[in-house]
This record gives sequence, C-alpha cells and structure tokens, in this order.
Amino acid sequence: MGVLGKSVTAFLLFFFLSAAPSTAEIKSIKIQSDNRPVILFQKFGFTHTSNITVAVSSVFVTSTLSQPDASLLGFFLLSERSLIDVLSELQQNPNFCILDSMFISLLFTFKDLSPPPQSSFNRSYPVTYAGEYSLFFVNCNHESFVTMDVRTELFNTDDKATNNYLSVGLTQLPSLYFIFSLFYLCFLGFWISVGFNNQRSVHKVHILMGVLLIMKVLSLFCAAEDKLYVKVTGMPHGWNVLFYILQFISSVLFFAVIVLIGAGWLYLKPNLVGKEKKVLMIVITLQVLANVASIVIGETGPFIEDWVTWNQVFLLAEFVCGCAAIFPIVWLIRSFSRTDAKAARNLALFRLFCVVVVGYMLVTNIGVFALKTMTVYKQQWVGRAEEIASLVFCLVLFYMFRPVRESEYLVLDDEGVYEEAPKMVKG
Repeated sequence: MGVLGKSVTAFLLFFFLSAAPSTAEIKSIKIQSDNRPVILFQKFGFTHTSNITVAVSSVFVTSTLSQPDASLLGFFLLSERSLIDVLSELQQNPNFCILDSMFISLLFTFKDLSPPPQSSFNRSYPVTYAGEYSLFFVNCNHESFVTMDVRTELFNTDDKATNNYLSVGLTQLPSLYFIFSLFYLCFLGFWISVGFNNQRSVHKVHILMGVLLIMKVLSLFCAAEDKLYVKVTGMPHGWNVLFYILQFISSVLFFAVIVLIGAGWLYLKPNLVGKEKKVLMIVITLQVLANVASIVIGETGPFIEDWVTWNQVFLLAEFVCGCAAIFPIVWLIRSFSRTDAKAARNLALFRLFCVVVVGYMLVTNIGVFALKTMTVYKQQWVGRAEEIASLVFCLVLFYMFRPVRESEYLVLDDEGVYEEAPKMVKG
C-alpha cells in the first residue's frame, strides 16, 4: 500500500470511529466493484457475552495491475482504544497492511474462502471483552476491485438465552421513545383542553400545532416499536417505513409552524405575502431533502460509498432550514420597529421567539452533536437529547402562542400597518 493509500486508510479509520454512530440489527449488504481501502460495516457496543456472525458469498476480485493477493483482503474487529496504536503503525510503515496489526482482532481473510464458484465464508465469533468495536473490511491490494454479498449479525446475550440486537448503549431506546410519546400525548390532551376553554380565540395555526403534536406522538410510538423489534429480532418488520413517513410529516409541520407563527399568519395578519410563501416552500423542500438523507443514512450505513456525502447533505439541509425559518420572524420584528408604542408587546414577544428558535437550532445542531461525540458507548442513549430539546422548545412555543384574547395582540393589515384589535364581546 502506497503513502497515499496509507493516508486515506488512516483518515477513514479515524473518521469512521469518531463520527459513525453505533448501529444494530441484521444487515444484508451488497458490495459492487468497490476499491475502497477501508469499509466500515457495523459499529456496536458489546457486553462480555456477545457474538458476531459474518457471512460472505459470491466473492469476486479483479485487479488492473496483477493477480490480487487473497491474504491482503479480509475482515477484522477494531476497538476504539486500539485506534491510536493502529494509526501509529500506519504512519511508521508505508507498506503496512492493517490485517497484519497486532492491535486488531482478525476474523478471516479471503484465503479462508471456499474455492470458486461458491467463494463463500460463514462463521460466528464470540466476543468476551466488553467494549465498542467496529467491523471493518480492508483491501490492501492496490487497484483491486471487490464484489461480494455480506451478511452481518451482531448481538449481546446478557442472560445467555435471549439475543439483544441493539448496541449496549442503545438498549434503552424503546422505553425512552415510548416515554416521550406519552409526554407528547399528555401535552396534546392539555392543548386540546386549552383550545376548548378558549374556543373564540382559537386560530387555524393552533389547530396546526395540535396536528403537529399528534404526529409527534405517532412518530415516537413508531420509533419505540421499531427499536423494540430490532432489539428482539434484529429486523424492524416494517415499523421503520411507518416511522420515516410520520417523521417526515412531523418535521415538515414543525418548521411550517415556526415559519407561519414567525410570519404572523392568522395571528397578526390573515395572509402571507410573496416572500413569506417562498420561505415556506424553501423550508418544505429542504425538509424533503433532509428526510431523504435521513432515510438513506438510517437504512444503509457507512459501507455505502456516498455515506459521508449523505450525512453532509442532512446536516446542511437541517441547518439551512432552521436559518430560513428565522427570516419571517426578523421581517416581522423590523415591521414592529417602524410602528408606534402599541406594538411594543408584540415586538418583545417575537424578539423572544427569535431567541428561542436560534437557541433551539444551536442546541440541536451543535450541542447534541458534541454530546454524542463525548458520551461513552454505554450511555449512547443520552445522545438522543434532541428529543428533550424538541419537547422543551414545543412547550415554550405553545405557551408563548397559546389561544388568548385577541385584544392582547395587534392586527397587521396587508399594507403593514398595525391597529389594535377589537375586544371580544361576550354573549
């Protein structure tokens, strides 16, 4: 392996072990004419009683230079604590192949494959030392292309009887998602109660906010069922499809509510102007892109060639979507600043709203990422703190813009002039 190939291998090892999340479930993967030096298949937190099964079939290797050496292609396990040692070996020896490292757990090389035409291998390995390990495939043959079908199965057996296909740090996720769904269900009940007690002050945006809560309840319940089935059987059994659909609807509604409230829709003015409609369409489009990227990331893994690109697309779309949602709020605040003292209350309200939205974006885009990076593998469920941030944000948002007497707000006409709304007359 040349200096360039060695540098690429070192970078990929460091990137995967520092950025890739722990995954689970049974994976069936097809690699087609791939010449990457390193491919990460799974990252998993093991207990002291665990097992890993790797099966490869239909293996075909071609090279543009010479006959590939089967001993230079193979699978191995690497713990995070051994990463620095392996990187050091790569730096010291330009021709070093990771499969020769003393710091890895070598599973097998292509020399162990059955002879053609089957060219297959299937074996299970016990894992007796607890820790977070990554399953890698390495190709130390320069300019060789590999085609193969790979099936991986990683699980823990803490009671020595039942397989747990969730990483040790994620085994609490089914309960966690179910608890959050109950929180949102109680939230929904309270919101409905507030609406019935203030029926004459309920706007369409309040109904939309209620629909958002319904979608959050359903999406989190599906997430709980998805992780529960993966934990028990290794497969989601269709719950992942329903979860992605509900997650998409929930995400679109979430940002749509922010944009509509920030634009004063049906609170201060009855219609959205052209630029606000454009922002809403941009936000929806970005959410479509972000959810497509989320599905690709969730249903595949680092073993696909464009995995890094899809992660970048997801993060960029989420960030730009959050920034775009702030523009209508800023426009509205600027409109308030050009009016008289009657708008002072609304000016303070929407300034606070802008601060809350910016804070939410910082927490979910930076804070949660930092938390996931710093959390040890046994507490990776803590990295799902974005659900806590979303719940707190919704509580603040819904309290700020709950149904109230219209006399507490100002009405904005189509020309941008604010007038005091008439007081509601009882009876």
